[in-house]
Amino acid sequence: MRKLTYYVGMSLDGFIAAPDGAYDMYPLSESFIKDFLIGEYPDCLPTPARQQLGVDDLENKHFDTMLQGRATYDAALEMGIASPYKHLRQYVVSRSIDKSPDPDVEIISGDVAAKVRELKQEDGLGIYLAGGANLAAQLLDEIDEVVVKLYPIVLGSGIPLFSAGFGVHNFTLDAAPPRTYDNGAVVLKYSKVR
Repeated sequence: MRKLTYYVGMSLDGFIAAPDGAYDMYPLSESFIKDFLIGEYPDCLPTPARQQLGVDDLENKHFDTMLQGRATYDAALEMGIASPYKHLRQYVVSRSIDKSPDPDVEIISGDVAAKVRELKQEDGLGIYLAGGANLAAQLLDEIDEVVVKLYPIVLGSGIPLFSAGFGVHNFTLDAAPPRTYDNGAVVLKYSKVR
C-alpha cells in the first residue's frame, strides 16, 4: 500500500508559513539545495524550480502523486503556473474551483479522505501532501509519515503545521538520526503509530 507523506518546512515555533501564506523566509544554502532538496527529495521541487536548477530529468525517488489544498495551489496560479508539478500526478482539493485550469491537475471537491484511501490502493510510489494546514488536518488519520524541514527561525504567528482541533495522534521518530545542514535546518522524519 502506498503512503501519504506530509512533507513540509516549519519554523521552530511550529508555523509552515506567514499569516499571509508566504514561505520565502526559510534560509536556504547551496549545500541544502544540492544535498537535500535535489539529492533526497527532487520530486518535491516544483517543475519550474527543477528546470531552473537543471534537474528536470531526475527520476522521482519517493512520490509519483501529489495533493495540495486550494490556497497552496493559488500561490502557483498567482505566478501564472497552472501545473506546478508536471513530473507528478497532481490533485487539488477545493470546494471553490469548479473546473481545473490545466488538464494535468484534477480537482477533488468531495470526500478527500476517501480519495486518498483509493490512491493508496494503487501501485506506484508514495503520495506527497504539499499543504496546507487545513488539508493536513482533514487528512490527519490518513497521513502515514511527516517529513519536517525544521528551520532555525521563529515567526511568532502564521499558519500552523496542522489547523486541527485538539486530539492526540501519535508518531514515532525515524530510527535514523536527524539530518542537519549548514543553513541550520534539521530534517526529521516521523511515522504514524498504528
